[in-house]
Amino acid sequence: MLKIYIARHGQNEDNKNGILNGHRDLPLTDLGRAQARELVKGIKEKGLTFDAVLSSPLCRACETGEIITDALGLPKPEILPGLIERDFGTMAGTLIKDIEVTYAPHIIKTSLITYAISPEGAETFPDLLVRAKKVLQEVQDKYGDGSVLLACHGDIGKFIYAVYYGHDWMWALTAFHFGNSELLLLSDDSGSEDSHVIRIEQHNH
Repeated sequence: MLKIYIARHGQNEDNKNGILNGHRDLPLTDLGRAQARELVKGIKEKGLTFDAVLSSPLCRACETGEIITDALGLPKPEILPGLIERDFGTMAGTLIKDIEVTYAPHIIKTSLITYAISPEGAETFPDLLVRAKKVLQEVQDKYGDGSVLLACHGDIGKFIYAVYYGHDWMWALTAFHFGNSELLLLSDDSGSEDSHVIRIEQHNH
């Protein structure tokens, strides 16, 4: 049986400043690196091991993955392009607090996050779900057994999780929050209601 773990990157400069990331490629903050180390501590406490670590090409995910591999004595993460975050189109680089005003009524609002459904030039949520299916299949085809860690981002991470458990994109957005440096498990012996393996104290969304 293959167990797939999904780690979201630690806080980066855009997170700290309340700016939408998407494909913007700014590094982790000092807090983000501390969050990644906190994740490592949780991984060690739970006795988790990984046969491979794969990462989004964006530096905030790569650096998070490298903090994990360095601490566990594993090879540096292999880049998997499909793990890149959703392309936010014209929304990238704008303030998170402005989403509702700018894009209403075409939004989905949860207790912590407001999602814009169709900003100009953005990857749609149905398209993101299709990409998540391809990534999941690629990982499953390459690693038929064992344990794999994916270092990636909030939206694509949640969508891979949703695909694994047979849920639609609306479920992916609203079922749970996936915070910085938290860890999810996809496994045949773990249900979709048991999303988080590791949660940490959050300083941004």
